[in-house]
Amino acid sequence: MAGATIRVGTRGSRLALIQTELTLAILREAHPDVLFEVVTVTTQGDANQTAPLAGMGLGVFVKEIERLLEIGEIDMAVHSLKDMPTVLPEGMALGAILERADPRDALVSHLGKTLDEFPAGAKIGTSSPRRQAQIAERRPDLEIVPIRGNVDTRLRKATGEECDGTVIAVAGLDRMGLADVITEYLSPEEFVPPPGQGAMAVEIRADNKRTAELVASADHPPTTAAVSAERSFLEALGGGCQVPVGAYAEYYDSDALRLTVFMATPDGSATYRATVTGASADPARLAAQGWEKLRERGAAGLLTE
Repeated sequence: MAGATIRVGTRGSRLALIQTELTLAILREAHPDVLFEVVTVTTQGDANQTAPLAGMGLGVFVKEIERLLEIGEIDMAVHSLKDMPTVLPEGMALGAILERADPRDALVSHLGKTLDEFPAGAKIGTSSPRRQAQIAERRPDLEIVPIRGNVDTRLRKATGEECDGTVIAVAGLDRMGLADVITEYLSPEEFVPPPGQGAMAVEIRADNKRTAELVASADHPPTTAAVSAERSFLEALGGGCQVPVGAYAEYYDSDALRLTVFMATPDGSATYRATVTGASADPARLAAQGWEKLRERGAAGLLTE
């Protein structure tokens, strides 16, 4: 593909553009003769900054980009993997999943206190049902307020403007050079991340073999196996599950994964966790085992409430 120009779709936020450039740096090194043109796209999730994300349906940060990919206006797209539904639209495929950054959540607060040190009644801002449930489980005496916006906006709102702190993904802060604002790193065993947190994905048209060969150089197989277990767990719940859900797979041996899964009621009054281990070569089986453990503990009732 020497001399070819590849059009790359992405959201226009600062973090999305940074993540796209990180991806393209890998691709440019592997394919120095290929030109990459970045195309920014406003998605539904970007355009509507007030509606709760949980009520906006699946793929609110990717649908418009996928439409351009489908009609050939772009050749590939770079997404945060956690924004992608487990079942892709017909004709779409994941061409690469990059090596994952830190998957944890972090507390950022102008109070300079850990979550356990927060005074009763303090306000924590988040629009994530999963984070709401996990915060409420740990500190039911805090007030959780909904905040939306990009990373910079949420950090500004957490300076006391709308709340005393917020919970946000470490990977995004690291990529933006903002790790110094972190007050506390939260354990992924307790604050179980969403499937794919910290990983970037390259989406392509399934029938575009040339682009598939191009982007394959960015794929990181160990990450792909781990996040496949996480996404398989979400798919086992129906893919569009609206209850708070988390899934985090980590290696404890060169070819073995430990998968922690989480479900809860939105108010955190009932929470379910399970941990299973198994071969990284069969992530779907590992996810099924995790779901079965949660079912045994009563979590299936959350899907019918």
